[in-house]
Amino acid sequence: MSTLTQKDFLSVVRERHSVRQYDPSVKISREEMQEMLTEATSAPSSSNLQPWRFLVIDDQALKEKLYPIANNQAQVLDASAVIAVLGDMEWYDKAEDIYTQSQEAGYMTEEVKQKMIATANQVYRHLDDSKKRSIVDIDAGLISMQLMLIAREKGYDTVPMGGFNRDKFKEAFNLPSNYESIMLIAIGKAAQPARQTVRLPLNQVAFWNEIN
Repeated sequence: MSTLTQKDFLSVVRERHSVRQYDPSVKISREEMQEMLTEATSAPSSSNLQPWRFLVIDDQALKEKLYPIANNQAQVLDASAVIAVLGDMEWYDKAEDIYTQSQEAGYMTEEVKQKMIATANQVYRHLDDSKKRSIVDIDAGLISMQLMLIAREKGYDTVPMGGFNRDKFKEAFNLPSNYESIMLIAIGKAAQPARQTVRLPLNQVAFWNEIN
């Protein structure tokens, strides 16, 4: 990685802040939103099974419908869009499709493909719900962070939101029964700078070889 590339990446990381006040006049095109989501899907996932799904809410009437479900948070109305990050609790059903594409692209042999499909069907499918949810939550968190960094690189701001009624959201937006709501991400252009925050010093959060 070149020095310039390292500097650019670190700038993106340092400039990403959770923004709660947005310029409602700024609209993100569907084409640009698709580009950001496509780039975000390069995030890692368990066995590359990609359990994430997205519902992009950019219609103002639907944002108004979401507003009370999301505890009347202003960014729901003013951001260009709200991206609902969802988890497909039957994500392993995509195994054959994903691994067949990998095999056809030359990334794995037919033998490896069949082993991976068997693992998906024999292991993931039979996990208990709490373990399935843990896998989906981790993978959704990885892609959400990647999406927010990509948005910052393109000059947009974001804020992740966990404060919403998941049951009401699922009902209001008619989610399939196997989809679970992980988080909402508001995305747009900041109307006001993000509130400054602090981080704990490293010696309180990182340890070497043992926790002390």
